[in-house]
Amino acid sequence: MADQTALSQWTAIVGAHLSRLSTRQGRVLAVWRLGMVLSRSCALTAVSLFWATALGQEADAVRQRLRAWCDAAADKAGAQRGIKRRAAAVADCFVPLLRWVLSWWEGPRLALALDATTLGTPFVVLAVSVVDRGCAVPVGWVIVPAGERRAWQHAGRRLLRRLRPAVPAPMRVIGLADRGLDARWLVVRIHRLGWHPFLGVNAGGPFRPDGGRPFRRRGAGAPTPDSRWQGTGTACQGQASRRRRTLLARRQAGCAAAWLILTDLPPEVADAGWDGLRAWVEPGFKIPTRGGWPWQRTQMTDPDRAARLRLAVAAATLGLLSVGGAADAAVPASTLPDVTAALAQGRRPRHATRLRLVSVFRRGRTLIRAAVLNRAPLPTGRFAPEPWPTVPHSWSDPTLRPHLIVPAQEAA
Repeated sequence: MADQTALSQWTAIVGAHLSRLSTRQGRVLAVWRLGMVLSRSCALTAVSLFWATALGQEADAVRQRLRAWCDAAADKAGAQRGIKRRAAAVADCFVPLLRWVLSWWEGPRLALALDATTLGTPFVVLAVSVVDRGCAVPVGWVIVPAGERRAWQHAGRRLLRRLRPAVPAPMRVIGLADRGLDARWLVVRIHRLGWHPFLGVNAGGPFRPDGGRPFRRRGAGAPTPDSRWQGTGTACQGQASRRRRTLLARRQAGCAAAWLILTDLPPEVADAGWDGLRAWVEPGFKIPTRGGWPWQRTQMTDPDRAARLRLAVAAATLGLLSVGGAADAAVPASTLPDVTAALAQGRRPRHATRLRLVSVFRRGRTLIRAAVLNRAPLPTGRFAPEPWPTVPHSWSDPTLRPHLIVPAQEAA
């Protein structure tokens, strides 16, 4: 029989951080979590075959135990005979999952991204993720069948409200969302939670700067390359929906459109470059569907079962990104190519501020698999956030003449 030290270690970690699960559920989740890392798959057949081979057990018996993790209570073995069974309450694990991330977090500020994506062909997912080091850890989600009409406004509000108890009061949190989720309800919800909305918006929306100026298009703040404007004003024309907000408008040479951000942070504190953090959500979405845990091989069609399996995927992703992030933080910056010089010269490098030779996800998986191979204790991770993206240095050049919506003295 294989050495189960690594499995015992991860079982203890899962039990300590996801206390809402029963002891049995915690053990099964640990089996799923480590099995996905070692088999490089989240498919039931692949993970159960790995454990059956490693532990010398019957494949059908292992498969049944793992399958029960995704089953509803009524579908579990013995439920028809009156035996009480309990399914994993996924929504109850969102706060413990975020607290798990923050228990290993080093830093006073946090970026949470709300975005929607497809999960394979049959599902659409609305997820809240912690973005860090070019990737994202999902900490809350809603899964619905593709093509089904859904009140995303209600689902998004519930997700954000559920996560609020996990965040300590001193921590500064910004809520990121793309233009597709540009909505007043999202701004209001994030603001009421004590966080700061930082939302990409469309150029055609209205904005009236302070000083009594008329409403203009938001895109008028940065109409030409290497132009910028930031200041406070009124974000909407409707009497009921008017809100005082800060608009950050910046456009880089070579870009077809400007960055347009609405936030409640003061103009001198916020930076439009932070919108680059939102791009880190995309690798987080690609992990379950591509090279990380090929979701398409699960062949799942039930959204509730998919939500339970996604909890195992989230726990495994959290482990890999924490281990890989700690190792990535230790890589000397002098060994990595610096792209900021290219930006300052007006050249357009690859979309990054720090090029990684190996992704954080792959680095974490390699370290964990190597520890298992060497029968060593599994590495313990941490989240050491790298500096947030900033606008290119050329935008700070005092020789630039910014195109302002209002005269400079009124903007001040």
